[in-house]
Amino acid sequence: MSGAISDVAALAGVSKATASRALTGRGYVSAETRERVVQVATTIGYVASPIASSLSTGRTLAIGVITSFLNRWYFGEVLEGAESALRARGYDLTLYHLPPDSSERSRIFDSYLANKRFDGMISIGIEASQDEIARLVTSPRPLVAIGGNIRGAHAINIDDQALGREATEHLITLGHTRIAHITGHDAELQTDTVHGRRLAGYLAAMEEAGLTSSLHVLPAVHSLPGGYEAAAQLLRDARIRPTAVFASTDEVAIGIIIAARRLGITVPAELSVIGIDGHSYAEMFALTTFEQQPRAQGARAVEILLEQLEDTPRSHGTLTDDSRRELAEVQWPTRLVIRQTTTRPDPIE
Repeated sequence: MSGAISDVAALAGVSKATASRALTGRGYVSAETRERVVQVATTIGYVASPIASSLSTGRTLAIGVITSFLNRWYFGEVLEGAESALRARGYDLTLYHLPPDSSERSRIFDSYLANKRFDGMISIGIEASQDEIARLVTSPRPLVAIGGNIRGAHAINIDDQALGREATEHLITLGHTRIAHITGHDAELQTDTVHGRRLAGYLAAMEEAGLTSSLHVLPAVHSLPGGYEAAAQLLRDARIRPTAVFASTDEVAIGIIIAARRLGITVPAELSVIGIDGHSYAEMFALTTFEQQPRAQGARAVEILLEQLEDTPRSHGTLTDDSRRELAEVQWPTRLVIRQTTTRPDPIE
């Protein structure tokens, strides 16, 4: 026997809307009611149709995800967390690659993000211009921003400036005075970016410790090869070599460790290294780092986004002024994991 959603609702003694929420998992239904509805649906052989559900709600059951990078560990982890959570809720993911300084950015905003191919958006680490931010936050679809510099959207962030300070203070507390920071290109100019804020934390900690004469900031591509190349330059001259490096990401930190080893520099006896991310390779390289669980951030972003969609009028699929008033701003917790890449400097240093 098979039936329609109306049959399930009638036999379970609930409305069609409640039956739909119970079977799709989108929206609150008490555990008792959900169990009763599921039992009825199983008994009569009802199977929900995604197409029918989409037609009845005015939704596409797809979420657009825009990301700055596809080949960086953090971004990939967030993306996996979001995709897994969306799949579990019956949503598809439409991915848009929005690399920095790309000529494609304008076309993506004009041709893709302006259409109605998806119900909401998640941005991952997008450093946007003021015009791009305005277009994203005024979109009729809800947006959750993870990292980046998008203000005025639902957001999940770590405190990058505080982490930059804490990472530097960890090295200072160990006794290091010659501490370098490898950061992103133009971080000194682009202060309202992830790497700009981490740089600000480094500068604040060094100034507070009276170490401004020892400042050494070196830009790099934020990848393992980028960290390797920057470190090869930084560590070449033993006379001015730092005793510690704060790397803006773990990928850069791992590149530094590899470069140091190839130059015959022992980590941590001759060079302490600390990063930020909690990369899956961090334990392998015994890296001291701040873990931030990016995959869990992606899953949480999906929860926030779908909560917003549940509060959106079904017939229009767009946000009302009322639904824009309260923005979810999650300050994501981090954890310092001290391993074997940081230690006290050699006394002769």
